[in-house]
Amino acid sequence: MTESKVQTPIEDFDWDAYANGETAGSKSREELVNTYDESLKTAKDNEVVTGVVKSITKREVRVDIGMKSDAIIPISEFRYNPDLKVGDEVEVFIETLEDKNGQLRLSHKKACQTRSWDRVNQALENDEIIKGYVKSRTKGGMIVDVFGIEAFLPGSQIDVRPIRDYDVFVDKTMEFKVVKINQEYKNVVVSHKALIEAELEAQKREIISKLEKGQVLEGKVKNITPYGVFVDLGGVDGLVHITDLSWGRVSDPREVVELDQDIKVVILDFDNEKKRIALGVKQLLPHPWDALDQNIKVGDHIHGRVVVMADYGAFVEVQPGVEGLIHVSEMSWSQHLRSAQDFLKVGDEVEAVVLTLDREDRKMSLGIKQLKKDPWENIEEKYAIGSRHTAKVRNFTNFGVFVEIEEGVDGLIHISDLSWTKKIKHPSEFTQVGNDIEVQVLEIDKENRRLSLGHKQLEENPWDVFETIFTVGSIHEGTITEVMDKGAVIALEYGVEGFATPKHLVKEDGSQAKLDEKLNFKVIEFNKDSKRIILSHSRIAEDANKTETRAQRPAAKKPRREEEAVAAPAIEKTTLGDLGALKALKEQMQKEERK
Repeated sequence: MTESKVQTPIEDFDWDAYANGETAGSKSREELVNTYDESLKTAKDNEVVTGVVKSITKREVRVDIGMKSDAIIPISEFRYNPDLKVGDEVEVFIETLEDKNGQLRLSHKKACQTRSWDRVNQALENDEIIKGYVKSRTKGGMIVDVFGIEAFLPGSQIDVRPIRDYDVFVDKTMEFKVVKINQEYKNVVVSHKALIEAELEAQKREIISKLEKGQVLEGKVKNITPYGVFVDLGGVDGLVHITDLSWGRVSDPREVVELDQDIKVVILDFDNEKKRIALGVKQLLPHPWDALDQNIKVGDHIHGRVVVMADYGAFVEVQPGVEGLIHVSEMSWSQHLRSAQDFLKVGDEVEAVVLTLDREDRKMSLGIKQLKKDPWENIEEKYAIGSRHTAKVRNFTNFGVFVEIEEGVDGLIHISDLSWTKKIKHPSEFTQVGNDIEVQVLEIDKENRRLSLGHKQLEENPWDVFETIFTVGSIHEGTITEVMDKGAVIALEYGVEGFATPKHLVKEDGSQAKLDEKLNFKVIEFNKDSKRIILSHSRIAEDANKTETRAQRPAAKKPRREEEAVAAPAIEKTTLGDLGALKALKEQMQKEERK
């Protein structure tokens, strides 16, 4: 028989509470419930908390976070922690405190991601240096693992030098700085270059503090651009402008240097504040002008190649670094200056004459027209006064036509020397630019290199004949071609024009003659020198009235004179048209009109 053990009763046991169903000792059931509820309120969804590993199987890990029940997490989420054991504390992410099945759902992976994102943001905020693992290449850069997050490393942020082979960085652990985070898309951008730049900045300040103008340094070609070459001077970059690479003209810096080439440079200038350093290469070489043949002088012929063209001239390289300018005015004896491209082009090999040579200022002007004889040297022999030639119309002015007889020989035909008979208001009424025109030399101005020419002088002056036709008092049929305030222009036969004032345009019925009206006109003035004919229509009727009045007087007084007054106009008008000279002149005028 087993001896039973006597249990000692609890001294402070509340039997009344027990009788009433309260078994929690000094604490009421309500207090216990409230305490339990408060413990549940300390955790909430989407929060990272610390839990304790209760058990581990091949597939699952059971974690206790102090809730009603434990949560089961796939062991795959702990693959980065192979030493995990029961009792270890782990961070977990509360996906939900109670799903539809009443279960607590936790995630260790999401907890790691959340902590990693917080860590990355902290690194950006504190400008912290972090480590990352370069996983692979991608378009424009690399993919880097930092705290389990895939960040982007742009190619331009790998190093201060341009990177031509990205593959050498794959599978390497490097230090980075977080430079940008996109919170919405969870994108992270890191930079390794930022670390190097910070180190180089101190080096740059030290290097620049020791620089002096004229100092010769060795450097490595870091980058080549269309405008120059960047050279690494050992932690600080300098620029050799394309014009400072060579004394000769350089169209592309790659003609002179190549990437990673070691070159000597001289410091031309630098800016402490902006960290800009201007370098030169050509300054280390003798200036080509110093090597120019000392025997070259003004008037010598020299050979070269056209290297640059401009509207005003061509630059000719006579030897590397030594150029001369052929101004467009020195390309042709012609006074009609055109673009230099009409005569030369880049690459042309030319022979030229040295016009000026300034070795001190290193300037040279050349000419090619001097290789030909100046046409004005013997102008009096070749284009003597009175000689006839064919010229080309080059330009117009209100007062005449500029023509060129040959290259370098120009002349002017005054508007009054274009035609004997036509009233020309502007030369464009008579000819066109580019047309050929026959001319006669009237005057030679050798000093100003200009000829005075005439066109009408190629034909006889018809006004010598007109003087016998349009005599004062003769009557001719004419057509009014233009009416003005001061009078009207009347077209007469043989292409001649006359002028009548308004008072001489009054018809017999008192009305005024109108445009295009054909009437008889009497010549009341003829001036051969000024080629002017003054006409009157009203004078015909006035003279007829006077004649009639005289006819009514006694016949015994002056019969002979009255007969002459009546008969003279009729005889004059009928006999003029029968002259052989007039017929020939008319044919000549018609032929000229057709031209």
